[in-house]
Amino acid sequence: MGRPSRSLLSREIIARAALQLLTEEGPEALKMRTLADRLGVRGASLYHHVASKDDVLDAASELINEEIDLAPLDHPEWREGVTVYARGYRQVYLRHWNVIALVARRRVEADRALRGYDKLLETLTGAGCTPAQAAEAAAALDYLVLGSALETFTAGFARAPDGYRPGHPSLAAALDGAGAAPGGLASLDDRGFERGLAALLASLPPHG
Repeated sequence: MGRPSRSLLSREIIARAALQLLTEEGPEALKMRTLADRLGVRGASLYHHVASKDDVLDAASELINEEIDLAPLDHPEWREGVTVYARGYRQVYLRHWNVIALVARRRVEADRALRGYDKLLETLTGAGCTPAQAAEAAAALDYLVLGSALETFTAGFARAPDGYRPGHPSLAAALDGAGAAPGGLASLDDRGFERGLAALLASLPPHG
């Protein structure tokens, strides 16, 4: 079977292939030659649609941002809306956690991402936050969402609680307690995220 013609490529097709490669194999796998092989084209063909590997990452980031639902931010109860938005935001990055290390420190340039931040900040200032408070809350929300999508607290403790008890009794007691809570240890990461999110929103004005 011959290689597809250059006209079958597009920035979006390349970005979707890159995102799939990143999701399946991790950030080290993203090389232009590997991406070209996956698409069945010569490497030079990619450069008719993207300028560089950085440009591919920008395009992949745009696709991820398109998955984040901004509609909850229009909810009349702003805390409920931000809560639903943050949960959805986290779910997107739980699906694409392999990409976080590559995109987290990149400049925000994509229109969809900029509109997302603008909408969140509009919601927060409309609810009574000062612009400075809204900026701090948006930053904290990013840390909470991306950090919780990248790290799993629960998976760091592979032993049964009794295996920690001799030298680390408080850790063992905490794991015992977490295991007895609704959802058990399997939902501890989710519960930790929810606690952090609730604390963040409760700290914002107007209090009550």
